[in-house]
Amino acid sequence: MFPKDGRTTLTVDDIPKKWYNIAADIGSPEILNPATMKPVTAADLAPVFCKTSVEQELDTTHRFIDIPDQVREAYAQFGRVTPLQRAYHLEQYLKTPAKIYFKREDVSPTGSHKLNSSIAQAYYNKRDGTEHLTTETGAGQWGSALSLSCNYFDLDVIIFMVKVSFDQKPFRRSIMETYGGTVYPSPSPITEYGKSVLATDPSYGGTLGTAITEAVEMAVKDQTGKTKYSLGSVANHVCLHQTVIGQELIAQLEAIDVVPDHMIGCIGGGSNFAGFAFPMIERKLKGKTNTNFLAVEPSEVPSLTKGEYRYDFGDSGEITPLFKMYTLGHDFTPNAVHAGGLRYHGMNPLVSELYDKKIINAVSYNEDQIFQAAVTFARTEGIIPAPESSHAIRGAIELALEAKKKNEEQTIVFNLSGHGLLDMVGYSNYLKKSKHPVIEV
Repeated sequence: MFPKDGRTTLTVDDIPKKWYNIAADIGSPEILNPATMKPVTAADLAPVFCKTSVEQELDTTHRFIDIPDQVREAYAQFGRVTPLQRAYHLEQYLKTPAKIYFKREDVSPTGSHKLNSSIAQAYYNKRDGTEHLTTETGAGQWGSALSLSCNYFDLDVIIFMVKVSFDQKPFRRSIMETYGGTVYPSPSPITEYGKSVLATDPSYGGTLGTAITEAVEMAVKDQTGKTKYSLGSVANHVCLHQTVIGQELIAQLEAIDVVPDHMIGCIGGGSNFAGFAFPMIERKLKGKTNTNFLAVEPSEVPSLTKGEYRYDFGDSGEITPLFKMYTLGHDFTPNAVHAGGLRYHGMNPLVSELYDKKIINAVSYNEDQIFQAAVTFARTEGIIPAPESSHAIRGAIELALEAKKKNEEQTIVFNLSGHGLLDMVGYSNYLKKSKHPVIEV
């Protein structure tokens, strides 16, 4: 018989009715206007974001923010609530006394958690009078989600996709175009900043910072105010929208009477980790749980573990405000790792604040280590995970093996933020060169 905790589901009626705003509990570092070095105002951000996104980004007062009915309806249509599943076969392979669970954000139509914010942002932009959106995307998960959401709410969208990912993942571009998005490799010849980068180095593979500059430039140059910018991570309002993940997770864990010892998420800009962990962190702040929180990043882009905690631009072209965050520097160019969604120089300010206060921990793994974990997971659980999500899998496996050494029963929960079915070039390259494709125990 299938075990009680093998898969835990809820109904559409259980989709959260409010987002959790952790800034009301821990505060948020002020965002600075680089021209004046004073805190930004709503008027400063108005040329970039729609009115509601600005309000949510600057909100440090309201602990919970209502989710509009139209957004909850779209959440239901596109797969919420997502399952919580137990990795029995992985546990057996590792011969660990630990219990391992994972939240399945991979089951959305676009294959990742990104719809949780793209739906909200598209809805608010449409309501606030926006007609066109611009954005950046790394691996293409965010661009795919925003393309679907803009089609759903009848908006146009232009997407600047980091060139190395544009070349590595051609079918992501096809998905975005299928949903109606227009996609350009970044750096591109259609913005002034893109032209300047290409003039210096025509073969430059791009970064998320470069793509952000292009998208913001296009938005602010529209004097009609009908074009706005939308982003898929880093910003506080994006992390806010993702907290549906963690709220669902808490309800699912309570249904099977499980309290996690460890919660793990991959981390690049911070959105999936924040959405997964923030609701449980609220409980920890109130003394209701002793759960440990682990953020796992690429050793090729180690913003938390090797970055500096300071103010920095959110983009390479220095046209965004200044954010206080762990950063490798806005001019940092990472290697062309296949986890394109994690190739960002900085970290969300709220996540940075939690790390600085030692409320969360962080580790990093290199690309071979994460693909080894990915293949191990695929061969035990049957799911091919995204390279980004495989960072969390590696972290979970390491904790499970540590529990094995100590002969301790531990409960480990990680966020499977996306599937890897469009990342098979990366898998193929890894399998060709690897003598030990799975973690040996």
